[in-house]
Amino acid sequence: MPATLGLRGDHLTREDFYRVVFENLRVRLHPRARRAMLRSRALVESLIARREVVYGVTTGFGALSTERIESAQAKQLQLNLIRSHACGVGEPLDRAETRGLLLLRANALAKGLSGVRPNIVELLVEFLDHGIHPIVPSRGSVGASGDLAPLAHVALALIGEGEVEYRARRMPAARVLRSIGRKPLELEAKEGLALVNGTQAMLALGLLALGEAEILVDTADVAGALSLDALRGSVVPCDPRFHRARPHPGALVTARHLARLNRGSTINASHRGCGRVQDAYSVRCMPQVHGAVRDALAFIARVFEIEMNSATDNPLVFAEDGEVISGGNFHGQPLATALDLMAIALTQLGGISERRIDRLVNPLTSELPAFLTRGHGVESGFMLAQVAAAALASENKILAHPASVDSIPTSGNKEDYVSMGMAAALKVRPILANVRNILAIELLAACQALDFLFPLRSGRLAERARGLVRRASPFVKADRPLHRDIARIAGLVKAGQFSSILND
Repeated sequence: MPATLGLRGDHLTREDFYRVVFENLRVRLHPRARRAMLRSRALVESLIARREVVYGVTTGFGALSTERIESAQAKQLQLNLIRSHACGVGEPLDRAETRGLLLLRANALAKGLSGVRPNIVELLVEFLDHGIHPIVPSRGSVGASGDLAPLAHVALALIGEGEVEYRARRMPAARVLRSIGRKPLELEAKEGLALVNGTQAMLALGLLALGEAEILVDTADVAGALSLDALRGSVVPCDPRFHRARPHPGALVTARHLARLNRGSTINASHRGCGRVQDAYSVRCMPQVHGAVRDALAFIARVFEIEMNSATDNPLVFAEDGEVISGGNFHGQPLATALDLMAIALTQLGGISERRIDRLVNPLTSELPAFLTRGHGVESGFMLAQVAAAALASENKILAHPASVDSIPTSGNKEDYVSMGMAAALKVRPILANVRNILAIELLAACQALDFLFPLRSGRLAERARGLVRRASPFVKADRPLHRDIARIAGLVKAGQFSSILND
């Protein structure tokens, strides 16, 4: 693996993104990107010298785009833009989200279509390499001209007027810039606009959420396999012939996972030929439901991968053609739609898991001790664990309401249809946490149920998952507070401990 990532604007991968964000991979501006940036900057400067009308360069912004700006005012125009747009509110983005935002913005500008000088990208890269993270309030973007407010707070730090987190302390950006021997950035014409026009805040959150979502859908297969065996369900619906008859890629993957996880199960062998004809949908239709989530995430990944290497500024500078073109590449609708789909898909994943939990604890459906406890009537066992899962699943249904259909006009009605992409990204966060906890409850309940079936055992890979659970949470012999058990298992879920079993 390379020790340094060279930003070119068109080659950034998800793996690169995660390595920079989580492993502090060093970043540099690629020489080819530097040349492209210099060419586009030269065109901008020539247009200014010829006093041509160029949006955001020799005009105002948004609803003020009809106002002509003289060249002597160009620098002040860009500075005023950053200051006026830095009006975000709410809790700041966390470290990973901010690092992702810095990297994505640097890569978009490195593409060489924004007409800014290379030193803009170089300073963004220095922030990454030195661990300087601007304080970026999470709310205030409608995802129209991109994430204006969040990106303005990044730009504010670059010009030495904002705040940053540095060495675990919140400090003035100007002080930190002095400590690394850098002067605050002095903006030239077009550069303030290029810094705030873009979709990189919602994209950073989306990419981080996608990584977690992929872990969750694999974990759901593991939890589902344990529940299937605990409920003495059939693996026949996982037959590959059945799924090749309706060959959705995600369903084929989940069916293969479930079959592998329970291969060699003595529980499954013990009830082969029983009188039950079919299992409930939450058990029988896991390939179809989990598979649909997988296919949704695959679509979302394609959208994000395109956006990672796109120019989302406005206007764009095409140096080879000698033209500057104004349009709407900063509009966040592709991401907003994808993020809403992620929220819906994850809600479905948590919903079907909650239904399996109910079947495990409900004596009317499980053929197991009521609420998975030996002390009938005296003890409640997993009764309230299922209630907690139901609460989380229902909360997700509220959060899954799409943000991207809820446009609101802004900027004097110039921006009359907005994406609400950042809102879509922000509400994925609690959905991820809720699904993680629902799956933790299912893992606990399924392992409790399997223990009642001893000495019968599940499949080899499923038993590895049960071992993970049991090392963190022993069998519930008598009622105890389960909230710590749930938290421990949820931590293992987030760390990918269960999903990694599928790689064996």
